[in-house]
Amino acid sequence: MDIAWLNETGLDTESGISYTGGQDKYISALQRFYKNYEKNSAKVCEYLDAKDYENYMITVHALKSNAKMIGARDLSTLFETLETASRNNETELIEAQNAVALKEYGDLIQKLAPIGAMGDVRAADEISAEVARETVDKLLEALDDFDDEGAKKLTKILSGYPFRLTQAEKLKEAASFIEDFMYDEAAAIIRQIAPAIE
Repeated sequence: MDIAWLNETGLDTESGISYTGGQDKYISALQRFYKNYEKNSAKVCEYLDAKDYENYMITVHALKSNAKMIGARDLSTLFETLETASRNNETELIEAQNAVALKEYGDLIQKLAPIGAMGDVRAADEISAEVARETVDKLLEALDDFDDEGAKKLTKILSGYPFRLTQAEKLKEAASFIEDFMYDEAAAIIRQIAPAIE
């Protein structure tokens, strides 16, 4: 599939592919980014209107990571500014920058319309949320039973779920704990990232 046109949208496709682990996973991440636009932008506005800066911060943090993962560096930086401002309770900065970030977000989504019109793209090793949840349960059992081989295999399967950057990094951390036979530490991380499966 030719994705050269994506560079014209302002995306750094090279870094996006390296973050996601391959072209199919990258396209899949772009499709999720596109599909979640309405829901996410509504959440940002809802939390801002309610002055619920805690949930606002969580939402813009996720958008910062998602934008970075697809190579939308400028958009990621805008959401990072909003995240920092909400952490520091800088409400004036949030009020000033929120509309700017949402406009850039909307503009990018319009440019990505061909991605939204495509059929779902999945990488060969990509797993669904349902399979990921089942894998988490089996993985926690394997860790509880000190089943080294089983835990390694299940971690590899779980890495096929399209986690956000933060969770993907944590999963790598869990895998290295398993390598070092630190099963309780690995299990704690798996429990931490499990709620991100949706």
